[in-house]
Amino acid sequence: MNAPTSVTVRVPAKVNLRLAVGPVRGDGYHGLVNVFHAVSLYDEVTVSPRSDLAPGQAVLSVDGERPDHVARVPLDDSNLAARAAALLARHVPHATGVHIHVHKAIPVAGGMAGGSADAAAALVACDALWEGGTPRERLLELAAELGSDVAFPLIGCTAVGTGRGEQLSPLPVQGTFHWVFALVDGGLSTAKVFAEYDRLRPDAPEPTLDDALVAALAAGDARRLGAALTNDLQPAALALRPELGDLLEAGRAAGALGALVSGSGPTCAFLAESADHARELAAALRASGTCADTVTAHGPVPGATVV
Repeated sequence: MNAPTSVTVRVPAKVNLRLAVGPVRGDGYHGLVNVFHAVSLYDEVTVSPRSDLAPGQAVLSVDGERPDHVARVPLDDSNLAARAAALLARHVPHATGVHIHVHKAIPVAGGMAGGSADAAAALVACDALWEGGTPRERLLELAAELGSDVAFPLIGCTAVGTGRGEQLSPLPVQGTFHWVFALVDGGLSTAKVFAEYDRLRPDAPEPTLDDALVAALAAGDARRLGAALTNDLQPAALALRPELGDLLEAGRAAGALGALVSGSGPTCAFLAESADHARELAAALRASGTCADTVTAHGPVPGATVV
């Protein structure tokens, strides 16, 4: 059988339904209880062989609907997708150099793990291109080496991440939840947000899972889920970008069932009652002048998938 000439993988964004952050561990990471929820904003990562490059070496290109976001994607070895190809190449016998092309729809530097999603997609795509046959469990281990958020996009749906977020356990979810994501200009450094969190909460307790959140997901109850959304990093993000508080309040005033900063921000997530309500809420947020743009999505959705 002939090897494929290119492989494309579609991979979803995530929103954190609960991000409970503990004190700094001995290894420098924070202990987390992180409820990931995959939503229908997708990047597509296409890999093709490059015989002029060393095995695992990558050249990158990127396009997408938002030029300002595309311009912020690194095209060197600091890109997590390039690092994913290099890492996997050390574990499969027929690795080649690759061209990695990313078509971006996930907001960049927005707290929705777009870079981590691209790395997960690159693992799946390169393994298919190189016919590595790597078991999913091994891909999850390699993903965890790359970063705390890289493993989840491999499985998608909804899961709780413990440790530093990479130890995943699926959570049962009934039905579909509808979301609005409000985009703002500029980014927020994850490292700076965590540093501000440490300053604000030097006595942070060990993180825990919220039974009310788990029950709301299992029941498919959007109102109960909205009431249970929490993000321990939100006060730190608001301290660094106070205007995000106005955005969250605008969403609540427009009828959002729940509102929170997504991950380390600055994108903010709003839970809606239905797809129609999400469209109305998105329009109200755009009209409020508190954000640059909005996108709607639903979840949960599957993880990285070859298309």
